Amino acid sequence: MKQIDIKGLGDLADAVEQIVEMIPPDGVVALYGQMGAGKTTMIREICRQLGVVDPVTSPTFALVNEYHTEGGRIIYHFDFYRIGKIEEAYDLGYEEYFYSGNLCLVEWPEKIEELLPEDHVKITIDITGGENRRVTIEEL
Repeated sequence: MKQIDIKGLGDLADAVEQIVEMIPPDGVVALYGQMGAGKTTMIREICRQLGVVDPVTSPTFALVNEYHTEGGRIIYHFDFYRIGKIEEAYDLGYEEYFYSGNLCLVEWPEKIEELLPEDHVKITIDITGGENRRVTIEEL
């Protein structure tokens, strides 16, 4: 487990650089945090550092966005905030994404927690005041 303190957006790139070193290129990364904690902002920076060429936006209504990197990799970005029941993740075909060999970044994973692979990476973002955040990274 690792903790990183972020004191504003100016620290985000350095913090994400440390996070990128800890996440597998083909795994599932679950990002936990209250509304407004910065999950999408962190995903945007992770994607930037991994060389994503597509615009990174929250897939709140689509549930999943697909991004491509300069090197031809695919990254999937999920937002399960609006699902009402776990069957919606089944309908989406979550297994095809989670076990595709591509990186999957998941917002609101608590909605589908029982579907997450055992070996996923858990990132928790806690608001510690103003723009300050404490990020905890656990490799499960």
